[in-house]
Amino acid sequence: MSAPMAAASVGLAELGFVEAAPAWRLRSEQFPSKVGGRPAWLGAAGLPGPARLACALCGRPLAFLLQLYAPLPGRADAFHRGLFLFCCRTPPCCAGLRVFRNQLPRRNDFYAYEPPSEDPPPETGESVCLQLESGAHLCRVCGCLGPKTCSRCHKAHYCSKEHQTLDWRLGHKQACPQAGDLDSTVPDHSFLFPEFEIVIETEDEIMPEFVEKDDESEIIGSMGEAPEEELDSMAKHESREDRIFRKFKTKISLEPEQILRYGRGLAPIWISGENSPQEKDIPDCPCGAKRIFEFQVMPHLLNYLKADSLGRSVDWGVLAIFTCAESCGLGTGYTEEFVWKQDLTDAP
Repeated sequence: MSAPMAAASVGLAELGFVEAAPAWRLRSEQFPSKVGGRPAWLGAAGLPGPARLACALCGRPLAFLLQLYAPLPGRADAFHRGLFLFCCRTPPCCAGLRVFRNQLPRRNDFYAYEPPSEDPPPETGESVCLQLESGAHLCRVCGCLGPKTCSRCHKAHYCSKEHQTLDWRLGHKQACPQAGDLDSTVPDHSFLFPEFEIVIETEDEIMPEFVEKDDESEIIGSMGEAPEEELDSMAKHESREDRIFRKFKTKISLEPEQILRYGRGLAPIWISGENSPQEKDIPDCPCGAKRIFEFQVMPHLLNYLKADSLGRSVDWGVLAIFTCAESCGLGTGYTEEFVWKQDLTDAP
């Protein structure tokens, strides 16, 4: 398992990239960082229920977007630590976002004390596991807590009426009378995002002076013989918006495939001068501690999601995740943290 920690501790961001991986590597016991599919929950107790995983704007169930394994060195109570990000993908909303944090000590009720094996297990079946060792049942559609059951077979579990209806239409209607091994008959509902592993690499150091000189030469060269008044106007406008966007592009140009940047306690890189948060816009944790920046999701991830291309769909410029500075103790539960969504251009 690769934890995004070392570089952040010395002031460097760590970059996340997507990579295809076998199903067994994306299971909970492997502590994966991953995009799409169903959540690989870190611990089974205190899972967020349907009300917490509903879009605050349209009320529909949120889709699992990604999770990041981010333990804190030196913190015995956060030896295992995961961040789980969900988004609304129901048109015309596609705007709701929620993120949850869970952490466990090394010795806990869910996982072995020693690290998981890097070798494939003897059994590498692709069947979907919809019941956790704790006994909790998961929704057949989204893999989140499923307190509702099919009224006929009482074996199929769901988070919501919406997902029960979807599953009935796409396969459970035929499978229900047999009531056999339902886990092996879970159809592709097209609700889940495509699944990938997130691999973490340290960002190489860049010489700021070199970058700035290159940027300056590019600006001067493009101005040509423009009148002085026009140059003044361009400089003012550049300083407000274009400079931020150009700085963003320059920063990611060395690794354009990055889908995530991790740097707990560092600063995010914004894609726009509009709608970037002030300190007062980031709410404190319920424990009373400030929230600090931990990671951001980059626009390149959208290329892998196969989101709807017609009408309004999932979209963002930057998603910045802020978490409790103290990473307060949660027992075995999940606590909600804060997401700031910045679009490339915000409507007035």
